[in-house]
Order: sequence, then C-alpha cells, then structure tokens
Amino acid sequence: MTSFRSNNAPRRYFVDAVGRRVLIGLTLEETFEFERLDRETDCGRTEPIWIERGSQPAPGEKRWLELYAKHEGAWKVWMAQSRVDQPYL
Repeated sequence: MTSFRSNNAPRRYFVDAVGRRVLIGLTLEETFEFERLDRETDCGRTEPIWIERGSQPAPGEKRWLELYAKHEGAWKVWMAQSRVDQPYL
C-alpha cells in the first residue's frame, strides 16, 4: 500500500493572490482544516492510525481522507495538464 504520508513526497501548494500557500484543489479554509487534522492524526506515523488499529476512521480521520482525496485528484489533473503544456525538446 502506498503511504499517505511520506517525507519524500512534499505537499503540493500554490500561492494565492495575497501570498498564502494553499494546497492544490483545496480552498484556503480546507487547507487549514487539512493541516490541522494532519497534525492531530500524524504523531510521526507514516500510515494513518486507523490502519494500525485495524478499524474504521473516526470522523476527523474521515474528513482528512475526504480532503486528501480532493487534493490528490486535483494534483493529478494539474500534473497531467502541466505535461500537456510542456513543449517537447
């Protein structure tokens, strides 16, 4: 299984019109919420805690997954579009 969190995979942000870092695909508010939830559930683990527990995610963990999925989907679209926009050398 691919790790949700990895020191080798930096978060993917853009800088909005007023200079704030926002995760691609999320609003500023969703970015703050994701980062808060990420801090609360991380505890230095590379896998979400509910996987280690062998249980279903709690409400905060479910919300983290929703935001992660939204960001990841937007990131994939952004990456695909950036490949199309790159000139071939």
